[in-house]
Amino acid sequence: MSKCCVALPVAIIGGGPVGLAAAAHLVSKGESFILFEAANEIAGNINRWEHVRLFSPWQFNIDKVAKQLLEESGWKAPVPTDIPTGEELVEQYLAPLSSLPSLKPHIHVNAKVTAVSRKGLSKVKTAGREQLPFVLYVIENGERKWFEAKAVIDASGTWATPNPAASNGIWTENELTLKEQITYGIPDVVGQQRERYAGKHVLVVGSGHSAIHALLDLEKLKEQEPDTTISWVIRKSKVKEVYGGQEKDSLRERGQLGIRLENLVLSGKVQVYPSFMIENFERSGSQIHVIGYSNGQTIQIDSIDEVISNTGSRPDMSFLREVRTDIDSAIESVGALAPLIDPNLHSCGTVRPHGEKELRQPEQDFYIVGSKSYGRAPTFLMATGYEQVRSIVAALAGDWEAAEKVELALPETGVCNISLSREEDCCETEEASQEKMAESTCCTVHSIGSKYSSSSCCG
Repeated sequence: MSKCCVALPVAIIGGGPVGLAAAAHLVSKGESFILFEAANEIAGNINRWEHVRLFSPWQFNIDKVAKQLLEESGWKAPVPTDIPTGEELVEQYLAPLSSLPSLKPHIHVNAKVTAVSRKGLSKVKTAGREQLPFVLYVIENGERKWFEAKAVIDASGTWATPNPAASNGIWTENELTLKEQITYGIPDVVGQQRERYAGKHVLVVGSGHSAIHALLDLEKLKEQEPDTTISWVIRKSKVKEVYGGQEKDSLRERGQLGIRLENLVLSGKVQVYPSFMIENFERSGSQIHVIGYSNGQTIQIDSIDEVISNTGSRPDMSFLREVRTDIDSAIESVGALAPLIDPNLHSCGTVRPHGEKELRQPEQDFYIVGSKSYGRAPTFLMATGYEQVRSIVAALAGDWEAAEKVELALPETGVCNISLSREEDCCETEEASQEKMAESTCCTVHSIGSKYSSSSCCG
């Protein structure tokens, strides 16, 4: 880190769990920081699914250093084995953390970062680059501002930039024009948005945990509103692939999702379209026709009132155009992570521990962390992000021994123990991988060296 920049803060982009954990670690190391959250309150992305219960209990959702800071202020930790909703995660942990006197003055909400660069240089110029501070261009409360920083940690996530429902990953004009009838995410169909979905024909797209949540909520709605019709489109050829580890899953709540989904399918309450690739949408009056193909045959699903699309998310790299980055061309993850998390190579989340070394970018002192570091790939757990920022902050503080010592153990999914053919079943498709929420996680992993093997499904 350049001597000219030592007095400047570390800039954090994103006020979710990982961004706030980074702030806590910087405080613990005596480092100054400035944090920008695009929403008008912290954890804006989580607030979009506040009604959803996580799969992981509190013990996996609280950063150790953040917990220490909170307890010093008199905060009482939730029961470690309890499983919070998104709302509870914010109210009982993230909001109190962001309100600590050591953090609150340095947090800017309703502050969207629109660009990052080196002061006075485009990304083309090399000479003297590392001696210059970063400049972050921010729209805060409608006013354009800029801030200098000695390092940048991008923890902005991917939830706000969903993938289209179309199987080719392209936003078509027809899909865009139907945005009032297509929801990307997990709507509260039995709560605040009940009226929108009750008695309607609802199509769910996707086979990840977000889609499962939506289907199970629609089942509850159908019990109360029998005229509600549920259709479900998946690209997988076998529905059983979506059920996951079930009883074998170390996270009981996640395993129960698969069990409940299987019961829903067997009940006949949902019409399933496997191996279905969506090509386009057409409007017909107030309803939607979905055109696609399955096993080479064109199929049209008619009379859809609402679509819930859960085909995952992708990172927003637009504001990083003037920063030198190493991003994998396929899954858009941090380059060094791609062999560890590529869904074409791995099932169940064989993600080895990783830290500053794997996350560093060609732009010195610039890092992409959290779910954004995984790009379009699955298996991200908050605990993974906490370990990422612990290692990075240690490096920024000059404690390279701590930065290089990376250890992490995550709960098993149970999927690793299912005997499946590698080509068809073991390695998840991009769709299934992208659709899992940030807390959909992976097999137990252990600390290993810096060289990784991506040749085995779960080993």
